[in-house]
Amino acid sequence: MSGWQIFGKALLGALLGFIAAPIAIFVLVLILNFFNKVCGTPGDSGGCEMGLATAVIASALPGAAIGLVVNLIRALRRRA
Repeated sequence: MSGWQIFGKALLGALLGFIAAPIAIFVLVLILNFFNKVCGTPGDSGGCEMGLATAVIASALPGAAIGLVVNLIRALRRRA
């Protein structure tokens, strides 16, 4: 396996992590907001919805970094 193939697999993992992490965080926070009794009340003023959006946006780059590292390690182990 050449260095370019390893690099390509690592970038593919970064792309998958960039997409998968926000989806997983969206579902998790949506479930947690469902069980939160404060969400949807007049005193909430959209705080739960903004927390959902913020968590999804903030999870994209860490998800990409995790995907990159995991696939880089997997590709290097296959090479050895």
